[in-house]
Amino acid sequence: MRKRFIAGAVCPHCQQKDTLALWRENNVDVVECVKCGHQMREADKQVRDQVRTNEQVIGIFHPD
Repeated sequence: MRKRFIAGAVCPHCQQKDTLALWRENNVDVVECVKCGHQMREADKQVRDQVRTNEQVIGIFHPD
């Protein structure tokens, strides 16, 4: 698994700059702060459309 850093990005949790690493895991983008460990995940459009078609979704959680 190859991780890439996001230049200039600030962690929404610890506010540190240039600490966010990005990689893909099972068609899901994962961003993690290497300082505090805070993670954010977002499925690509194809996965989101499939979930919404076949599941009853009350809401989608977007961690800040």
